[in-house]
Amino acid sequence: MTHDGVALRVDGPVATVTLDRPEVLNAQTTGMWARLREVARDLAGDVRVVVVRGAGRAFSSGLDLRRLDGPTGLLAELTAGGPAACAERIAEFQQAFSWLRRPDLVSIAAVRGPAVGAGFQLALQCDLRILAADAVLAMSEVTHGLVPDLGGIRPLVDLVGHGRAAELCLTGRHVDAAEAARLGLATLVVPPDTLEAATDDLVAAVLAADRDAAAEIKALVAGATVRDPEAQLRAEREAQTRRLFRLAGRGD
Repeated sequence: MTHDGVALRVDGPVATVTLDRPEVLNAQTTGMWARLREVARDLAGDVRVVVVRGAGRAFSSGLDLRRLDGPTGLLAELTAGGPAACAERIAEFQQAFSWLRRPDLVSIAAVRGPAVGAGFQLALQCDLRILAADAVLAMSEVTHGLVPDLGGIRPLVDLVGHGRAAELCLTGRHVDAAEAARLGLATLVVPPDTLEAATDDLVAAVLAADRDAAAEIKALVAGATVRDPEAQLRAEREAQTRRLFRLAGRGD
């Protein structure tokens, strides 16, 4: 069932979150972001994998720009209460995306068609991205005089490096699926008609792994770029120690 432009389906350990406004290429609204926060808050504890997708022929064309301007638009709303209130509101928006990086979940973006602006940032917040061959990615905020503010910059830098990330953010240019694969933005690129099956195969592979081991691995990988080498080694041995004691039945 769809609420506020977002549909949720839970099948045991797999939750599928669908941006469900296909008539506008799943352009995003603040109501959708509020709904995504609700999904994160209410997600059952036995869910291990979250698949994020778009209904129809697009992942998401980004922010619904029709709701940006005007006396009751988002721009007026965000600036009405001063800078501090504006920043607090944006922090709420960020929460709609950042939960996808929780260590207890593996998140997968299944991308077909445009994933632009907020759509690209949503895909970047996921751990893995399967792209249909017709996918197009763009960090387009700069073309509207804005900056990416939904958490997409950090994973973009981690994936493609500072120079390429700066170029993509500063130009807002479109990246097709083939280039995305070369840059490391895509876990896998598949024909459009096999996107669903390829996503199912990846979900099955993730579910085959031990849940606690997967959570430890996700945390180790996520922190590898910010830890110094010795800290990374320490984190790895501590994680392995926890796993060994758990497997030996000797508690945590």
